[in-house]
Amino acid sequence: MTAGKSYNLGNLMTHIVLITFGILMIYPVLWMFFGSFKPTQDIFTSPSFFPTHWTLQNYIQGWTMLPNMKFGQFIGNSFLISSLVVIGTVFSSSIAAFAFARFEFRFKRILFSVMLATLMLPSQITLIPQYTMYHFLGLINTYVPLIAPSFFGAPFFIFLLIQFMRGLPRELDEAAKIDGCNPFQIYWKIIMPLSLPALMTTAIFSFIWSWDDFFSQLVYINASSMFTAPLGLKLFMDESGAQLWGPMFAMSMISLIPLFLVFMFFQKYIVKGIATSGLKG
Repeated sequence: MTAGKSYNLGNLMTHIVLITFGILMIYPVLWMFFGSFKPTQDIFTSPSFFPTHWTLQNYIQGWTMLPNMKFGQFIGNSFLISSLVVIGTVFSSSIAAFAFARFEFRFKRILFSVMLATLMLPSQITLIPQYTMYHFLGLINTYVPLIAPSFFGAPFFIFLLIQFMRGLPRELDEAAKIDGCNPFQIYWKIIMPLSLPALMTTAIFSFIWSWDDFFSQLVYINASSMFTAPLGLKLFMDESGAQLWGPMFAMSMISLIPLFLVFMFFQKYIVKGIATSGLKG
């Protein structure tokens, strides 16, 4: 009985700690959400956490802040880039992972070690050489520098997919070969369907990281008509440093909606993909 009470008490304390940290983490988002419905002058001066005067003016002003452009165009640009990044990352990373997980070839261990070593390199280290290359090719102020790298594989996702694919029985490959399948057919018809949790994890994380990517987009994109949602939020700050906090909060909440939806509907794939990739090998 004492052991049962001790277990219940420990379980209760664990839940209290998790709830407390959860509230602390979500508090800034809730503050921004309610702030988006407050008049700009009340956001930092009102003592109330909730709006005393609810208004949608921030959403209207933020959505139509430019004469010939709406914030929806920035959202659309972000969707275009993120969708292409997801396609490129999933296809290229899964192809590379399939080769590492299922084939034996010369310099395999060396190439695998080099791939893992690239995980330790911050993206800022390769930024200047990449910028120089794209500038020489005349691709600055285009989406190519943001999309093209995803079609050459991402080391983190390659490693995740390798761990998952190594756990799939090799007897499946042998059976497919007996039925006349070539390596690409084995990859497409056998490995890809069975790797759905890891592939969904790859797609979700690549979408989120691409959607939230501000630095690379700031470096490569100059034309305001090509701005993405993160760059569009920058327009709420003028040259003097003054900020339209209300419209910025409103558009920030709108730009977070796709991320919330992705997490709500696909979180089971995130947990399953990471868990199974970590356990198999």
